[in-house]
Amino acid sequence: MGVIKTALEIALERTETVKSDRAGIDLFEAKQRGKKLANAFLAGEADLAKEIKKCDLKDSLKQGIFDVLLAQINLPAKEEDEVKLKKAGEGFKAIVKHKDFEEMYNSFMLIVSQYIGEASQYDKLIRKQYEPKLKQKEEEMSRRMGREVRLDPMQDPEFVAFYNQNVNALKGKYEPVVEQAREAVTEMFKI
Repeated sequence: MGVIKTALEIALERTETVKSDRAGIDLFEAKQRGKKLANAFLAGEADLAKEIKKCDLKDSLKQGIFDVLLAQINLPAKEEDEVKLKKAGEGFKAIVKHKDFEEMYNSFMLIVSQYIGEASQYDKLIRKQYEPKLKQKEEEMSRRMGREVRLDPMQDPEFVAFYNQNVNALKGKYEPVVEQAREAVTEMFKI
């Protein structure tokens, strides 16, 4: 008659050849601490330079910080996002020691400001261009309903499609700059 084994016995048999890699675990944990630290920094709750000095596994900690900060490099959806990009730049200064980093990032931020200005102008122009069509829709709905109707252009699928088409064209013009900034920061971080 065969021996019946418990699930625990089977699990122990299968894992008895698995050795724990303490060094690998420590590196992973340092990277995770770096990610948490970067998020706390972006929220204004931590000082990266001080925390980096305290850590023994600086490279892994910096990699975690870098991963979070790099994810911040995007075209801003609204003007408040520019503040996050500036904060990310401050964070990069604590981990990227390349002599040209600050100049490169300042140039990137100038382009981001230009994008925000253009996006605002696009928004106004698109809305102005679509206004006659929107008024026509409002008048028609007012006649049908017997009372005055005001439409939010962002609730009109036709307007949203028109708006997205034009805004995506603008984004397409600036996305290569964002990609170049990401690549440049990555290269400077590796040095």
